[in-house]
Amino acid sequence: MGFTYEALPMRVSFGAGRCLEVAAELDHLGLARVLVLCTPRQGETVRRIVDGLGDRSVGVFPGAVMHVPAEVADQASRVAADLRADGCVAVGGGSTVGLGKAIALRHGLPVVAVPTTYAGSEMTPVWGLTQDGIKRTGRDSVVLPRSVVYDPELTISLSARLSVTSGFNAFAHAAEGLYAPDASPILDLMAEEGARSVFAALRPILADPTDLDARSEAMRGAWLCGAVLGATTMSLHHKLCHVLGGTFGLPHADTHTVVLPHALAFTLPAAPRAAAALGRALSVPPDEVPLTLQIVSTGLGAPGSLAELGMPADGITEVVRQVMASPYASPRPVVAEELTGLLLRALAGDRPA
Repeated sequence: MGFTYEALPMRVSFGAGRCLEVAAELDHLGLARVLVLCTPRQGETVRRIVDGLGDRSVGVFPGAVMHVPAEVADQASRVAADLRADGCVAVGGGSTVGLGKAIALRHGLPVVAVPTTYAGSEMTPVWGLTQDGIKRTGRDSVVLPRSVVYDPELTISLSARLSVTSGFNAFAHAAEGLYAPDASPILDLMAEEGARSVFAALRPILADPTDLDARSEAMRGAWLCGAVLGATTMSLHHKLCHVLGGTFGLPHADTHTVVLPHALAFTLPAAPRAAAALGRALSVPPDEVPLTLQIVSTGLGAPGSLAELGMPADGITEVVRQVMASPYASPRPVVAEELTGLLLRALAGDRPA
């Protein structure tokens, strides 16, 4: 079997307490004036990091928003330009890292990512911007973070629900990487191990949110899952989540968690090798993967339906229209009627079929 694998050029620093060493990463990259990005709720974590940066930090932009609205990206880009920043430090999950990518796309500023969730966006050259209810995505090497600082201590404050949904978000990256058209044996290994690590860590995290070993295991798995996403082509599951999130404002990780069992029930019959790998990761027969994910996620307190997230039933037609108008790669042909059935099951929280 022939294949091509290209490793993404980035530096990773991993370990408890590493968030206090972000300044060393800036020195390594030659950055002297960085804009720190975060959401409004990450004040305490950001203060610790900013204090460690000293005069390297020229400002904080606390306005990162889910799905990266274009107007927020414009505002942050202007702030970075006004402050003459030579780079950005993105502290947070996919929303904050996505904002850093938007600035990189606009100004070419290098990004240092400090993840606080298991989103995995920090490992990819994929960017996303939402404008007029439409979420656009693309790939550009300029947005790939130059350095990633993984500190599992930063995830201890994640709520139980967000720990679960963020973990399932990471799992989705590995799952789709296994049946991507540009998959390879190297990525298959990373995907299976990443999926296993994330899934295995969730119950211990809920039993004891301060369990640093479990938090480290989940973050390591998220790293692997994100790296798989960064090196492969996204498929139907990610397309559905991009449309649902961008058009209807549904929460990103929750949407991934609800949709994933249904998307896999549709796709895995056409991808037996991927089904077998995911079955090994979950320690279940391949044909039980979708239902297992649904049962475990809801059993751990995650939402079970799109209706719970605020998805209107009359919006299904628009989701189908957008997906069919610009589909992602899929090992199984996507038919509008079948897609409608998939979404209706996800809307109601029915068993994946």
